[in-house]
Amino acid sequence: MSFTEAIKHVFNHYATFSGRARRSEYWWFVLLNSLVSTALARLSQIGGGSALFEALASLWALALFIPGLAVTWRRLHDIGKSGRNWLWVFLPVVGWIILLVYAARPGQEGPNQYGPDPKDPYGGCSYDRRPPWQN
Repeated sequence: MSFTEAIKHVFNHYATFSGRARRSEYWWFVLLNSLVSTALARLSQIGGGSALFEALASLWALALFIPGLAVTWRRLHDIGKSGRNWLWVFLPVVGWIILLVYAARPGQEGPNQYGPDPKDPYGGCSYDRRPPWQN
């Protein structure tokens, strides 16, 4: 999944907590969020604590809270964990490490209780149900 595909997918599923998210989708979103947040923080520092950049940084964080939570929830589903495992973030240091390890793990192959494998949208069906150009 490319950067643009991943970001489009996250925003098209803005508040979708069901289903699964590939590692690439999650990590491209984390990269975008980190780059923009860092850029806004630097611009605020350069501008001497400009209220404009601080407001933009706050709006960015507020706007991306729900999609960030949703893509993390779906990422946990991809490894077979409940989205509620996100609550580990409230455990200082150790919780973030646990989530980092979970996010870095490869997803379960094939369908699981949270939906079909995002790497195989046909769910392992026989080739005759796939479009001919994908056989």
